Amino acid sequence: MAYFAKMNNGLVENVIYIENINVNNLDFPDSEPIGQTFIASCNIDGDYLQTSYNGNFRGCYAGIGYTYNAALGEYGEFIPPTV
Repeated sequence: MAYFAKMNNGLVENVIYIENINVNNLDFPDSEPIGQTFIASCNIDGDYLQTSYNGNFRGCYAGIGYTYNAALGEYGEFIPPTV
């Protein structure tokens, strides 16, 4: 599975998954633009960034309410909300 976080002003609104075949079975970061194109082709609106269920990239798996900081790490990182 490839997981994508729907972003709105740096905040994660939702997380969806698509089958690996829809990202040509590629690994991140090559899979991200292919996944974004696939999501758009399904008439799903929004800006999506790929996230890793295992936290292999972008710091951690994105959840609803997380923020995204593009300045952290090589590809930016998702930051959990503070309580």
